[in-house]
Amino acid sequence: MHITLDEIARRAGVSRSTASRVLNNHPHVNPAVRERVWQAIRETNYQPNHPARSLASRRSQVIGIIIPQSIHTLFADPYFPLLIEGIACVCNAREFSIMLELATNTTGNPYRHIGRRGFLDGAIVASAIEDEFLAQWLQQETLPVVSVGRISSHPVIPYVDVDNRHGARMMVDHLIRRGYRRIATITGPMNIVAGRDRYAGYCEGLAAAGLPVQPELVVEGNFSEQSGFAAMQMLLQLDPLPDAVFAASDMMALGAFKALRAADLVVPRDIALTGFDDIPLAAAMTPALTTVRQPINELGQTAARLLLDHLIIASSEPAPQRVILPTELIIRESCIRDSERG
Repeated sequence: MHITLDEIARRAGVSRSTASRVLNNHPHVNPAVRERVWQAIRETNYQPNHPARSLASRRSQVIGIIIPQSIHTLFADPYFPLLIEGIACVCNAREFSIMLELATNTTGNPYRHIGRRGFLDGAIVASAIEDEFLAQWLQQETLPVVSVGRISSHPVIPYVDVDNRHGARMMVDHLIRRGYRRIATITGPMNIVAGRDRYAGYCEGLAAAGLPVQPELVVEGNFSEQSGFAAMQMLLQLDPLPDAVFAASDMMALGAFKALRAADLVVPRDIALTGFDDIPLAAAMTPALTTVRQPINELGQTAARLLLDHLIIASSEPAPQRVILPTELIIRESCIRDSERG
């Protein structure tokens, strides 16, 4: 027997429209009513008619995840799988599918086809590299869009981010409390807000301790392991060497660690090393990496909820312009001085 939505509504003792709102995860449904509808769905093993629902709602039930990175970067950096996992968790629960768009076309605007096909209800832009093509696409696009990370060229786009500045400041404060004074940093790309904010937090931490920012101790990276390796090689040309290095991502810290090992230097005996992100690899390094934890999975979940609840399903509540999640200092062995060891 084919179970219809009308039958679900009858069994739950509600109207068809109420049953439909429950299926679409509408926020304004009485919890007891919602449970009755779901109980009827479970009892009958009801399967929604997705094509019919899409036609009726004029929605495709598909959102795009736009990542302006190469496939190699996507799978080399654990940040992106964790972020996508968070987005998918929310979308699957709401019966939305996701489509991954890698904007890597180098022969023209890589964003030009996104949204033009007519089957996306909205998009989440992840890793907001602020290039002219992204700016042009955002200027012309009518799709609902949420960004993971603030896009400074388009401040009207709702975004979800972590407190990058405070996270970096916490790390520098921690290093200074441990007695480190010649603290170098490998920054993220300075053409995105996260890179600039983490650098600003580094500068604030030094200033609070009365320490100057020394340009030779600042090397720009791009969040990749390779850039961390190259940046650390540059820092190793200095005399005297830094006594600590704050890398603005764990992947850059990993690259820096490999450069130190290649130079026969030991962390933290010769140079302390810290990161930012707290990817799973950070705890597995030897010594384990002191880092700043950002809730990457939660970033993805929050971005998906913001897009679905406020921009696509059109909640009566106004969409927040920004959601900032806290960071946490994770202290491990990579910056412990010999005098502190038991």
